[in-house]
Amino acid sequence: MSKIAIITINYNDQAGLRKTIESVVAQTFTNFEFIVIDGNSSDGSKAVIEQYKNQIAYSISEPDTGIYNAMNKGIRAATADYVLFMNAGDLLLENNTLEKAATLIDDRFDIIYGDIIWDDKIKNKKRREFFPEKLTFRFFAETSLPHQATFIKKSLFDTVFYYNEKLKIVSDWEFFMVAIVHKGARYKHIDLPICLYDQSGMSTNPENRKKILEEKWNAMREHFTFFADDYADIHELNTKRLQQFLYLRKFPIAFKIIKLVMNICLLFVPKMKQSKS
Repeated sequence: MSKIAIITINYNDQAGLRKTIESVVAQTFTNFEFIVIDGNSSDGSKAVIEQYKNQIAYSISEPDTGIYNAMNKGIRAATADYVLFMNAGDLLLENNTLEKAATLIDDRFDIIYGDIIWDDKIKNKKRREFFPEKLTFRFFAETSLPHQATFIKKSLFDTVFYYNEKLKIVSDWEFFMVAIVHKGARYKHIDLPICLYDQSGMSTNPENRKKILEEKWNAMREHFTFFADDYADIHELNTKRLQQFLYLRKFPIAFKIIKLVMNICLLFVPKMKQSKS
């Protein structure tokens, strides 16, 4: 059975770090190493790490140059076959999540990803986001895999590259895009929700939208020069769809009518099963 490394990075998020550590050390599965990389926090995070030091295989607290610098430190410290990033604030869904995932990990695959549970505290409801069996250029042009639900073979970083530390928000997206679409890394989707998704991260912050698009565009031009225009077209189309949606929301009655018509139409559309990779 493949060994797993759980890597947690943190900077001045004592409460989130404690929640993540407690989620990891509560796992019924024991064949994993727990690595905590702290960016020299000053909020009491170091005391939390010290409290759980006997359950942490490796930890360090020192200044870093950003999220991906810290994640790369975690990768280099790992000795396991696969790594899973559960950053401060992220939670494994259940105490036996790793135990379930371990039985589904097949070392013939470089990337093994499950699903996530969105925890909407405002609406007090949870929903599961299912990821596709087949990953395409268009998928990555629109979104990405969640690192909190993705087991990555450590050796893949040596084959492709480690996270690009020049990027501040989308380096994990760049890695997945290049590894799967360009390098042909073997991947597999598992029918298992892995984590409760923390929506406070940089990539989900609306204020970072412009920076995200800028970083993605630069990465696309570097790795997929001939497809950069396609990416721009997809982004423009999605932006127009979003603008139309927001415009319709201003007219509640019209929006409800359109929503009703679409739901009726969907009743007559046969559900299609995607083939496994």
